[in-house]
Amino acid sequence: MPDFYKKKLFRYPIYGLLVLTGVFLGILAYYQWIIGLAGFLLLGLVSFYLYKADFILNEEMEKYISTLSYRIKKVGEEALMEMPIGIMLYNDDYYIEWANPFIATCFDEDTLVGRSLYDVSEALIPLIKQEVDTETISLYDQKFKVIIKREERLLYFFDITEQAQIEKLYESERTVLGVIFLDNYDEVTQGMDDQRKSTINSHVTSIINQWANETGVFIKRTSAERFVAVMNESILADLEKGKFLLLDEVRDKTSKDGIPLTLSIGIGTGVLTLPELGALAQSSLDLALGRGGDQVAIKQTNGKVKFYGGKTNPIEKRTRVRARVISHALKELILESDKVIIMGHKYPDMDAIGASIGILKVAQLNKKDAYIVLNSNEIDTSVNRLLEEVKNYPDLWSHFITPEQALEISTDETLLVVVDTHKPSLVIEERLLNKLEHVVVIDHHRRGEEFIKSPLLVYMEPYASSTAELVTELLEYQPKKLKLDMLEATALLAGIIVDTKSFTLRTGARTFDAASYLRAQGADTVLVQKFLKENIEQFNKRAKLIENAKIYKDGIAIASGNPDENYEQVILAQAADTLLTMSGVVASFVISKRTDSQIGISARSLGEVNVQVIMESLDGGGHLTNAATQLPNTTIESANEKLKKVIDEYLEGGKKG
Repeated sequence: MPDFYKKKLFRYPIYGLLVLTGVFLGILAYYQWIIGLAGFLLLGLVSFYLYKADFILNEEMEKYISTLSYRIKKVGEEALMEMPIGIMLYNDDYYIEWANPFIATCFDEDTLVGRSLYDVSEALIPLIKQEVDTETISLYDQKFKVIIKREERLLYFFDITEQAQIEKLYESERTVLGVIFLDNYDEVTQGMDDQRKSTINSHVTSIINQWANETGVFIKRTSAERFVAVMNESILADLEKGKFLLLDEVRDKTSKDGIPLTLSIGIGTGVLTLPELGALAQSSLDLALGRGGDQVAIKQTNGKVKFYGGKTNPIEKRTRVRARVISHALKELILESDKVIIMGHKYPDMDAIGASIGILKVAQLNKKDAYIVLNSNEIDTSVNRLLEEVKNYPDLWSHFITPEQALEISTDETLLVVVDTHKPSLVIEERLLNKLEHVVVIDHHRRGEEFIKSPLLVYMEPYASSTAELVTELLEYQPKKLKLDMLEATALLAGIIVDTKSFTLRTGARTFDAASYLRAQGADTVLVQKFLKENIEQFNKRAKLIENAKIYKDGIAIASGNPDENYEQVILAQAADTLLTMSGVVASFVISKRTDSQIGISARSLGEVNVQVIMESLDGGGHLTNAATQLPNTTIESANEKLKKVIDEYLEGGKKG
């Protein structure tokens, strides 16, 4: 505070004291006028001195204020014109009325007055209309933080280019951890002598070390089948651009030596602490292995997962021992529950219904009440034929209930078994899934990003032909108190036949073992064919779909349905299967409007094209050779364009994705 302010403030009490003194002297003069007169003279002198001093102070104050105002005005002008902050005024039509020199120099122009905000940045006017207060935009390779004052029609531009570069550098240098796993090392090396194993280890290690040196990744082998990889975000981005060529390199080079080894890689990214990165990397690896291996899974902290690879058909790894262990664990969970509720996916197919009937039998063998959830509004023709046959067996039909009934009878002790899907969004009744804590998942699809939360038991085998095959194996290890009825065995066999396209796709030795067991239990193959029969109308609709098919690229056929006509999902699948039998077709996609008004896409391949990866890009899923998706709120034309774009991206990756 200036001295004259202090003096001014100091004198205010003195003025009050002078007034009091004058009053006192007036009283004194009444009694002693001589002393009073002398006092008044002295008081006058003091008052005159104070008045003069106050006058001088006022002049100093006015001078100070004038100087300060000038300085403030000058500083304001300097701030507007010289500081590295862009300031811009615009009118109601989004034309620039005034801009300070700083923002003009960013455009290498003398003035921006009269120009439209579109000339500055196409993003500005939409931001103003969206009522966004702060946003970051790019101008001529520079980053600016824009603050919008709508009432004043004023924009502030703060140059944050250096800050953005530092942030980008920080992001690119963040640590990333990966776990590399040889999927089928044990199976390939089983029975080999030590020298042969040593040769294989040396060969694989050499390939991986060469890849690491070329990409800048630190690699450390921790066991015969496991490596730990350390890199940063920048290296990871380059690996993603290259679609992780290491997968193909290891597969191709080892195949030439007659030892078809494949890799799975789990990567953790997006967090700061190493324990968290390690946990994410291991979780990603589990996800990659759960999807069949030969692929990369990158799990981020926001829950998103990116997949690369997965080109090859999964190599069968499951054993009879695992089936027996799972069967025993399922038995224990059933015995601990008060009842069992079984639920498949929306619009269930033969596999879902057959597997549900199989689990119903497992519960009955363990003397527990069990029920199958079924939505009568979501049934296709072939499944409806099976259910019509089931109605002839009152003891079996009585165990089918609606979702509302399931919600009503379920308790805290009820066990929910989900078959033929692992995605919460695809189950028949998601409320039931949210209500019950005791959940078992049995599925044969490759594991996707979306997964049922905290199940007690998971039996997921992407190497199996169908969920019905898995359930059949579980039945074999249950108490043999009751024999499978003919219709129960037939339903399970129908599930296997449908998912294998009559034992032509994804069929292993275990598939035939399961079919043999069901046939021995009385499964009727003629009845299966009866269930799978189609009427003339369906045949004609499928033929029209196939008639519209066109070869898009590299043997990929795409067929689109009539926009004004609805098709059942099964017809789309059958059309895709039929297209795959055509000469020169390696993959087929059928797009049409479904009966639920969504746009469905059914995809099939012979293995050269990974249709699962393509469908996952459209929020679908499935297997390498068999996948599908549903697109809400869109048209067939739009879905066709989206599909072609995803196929192009897949092909541009050299079919490595």
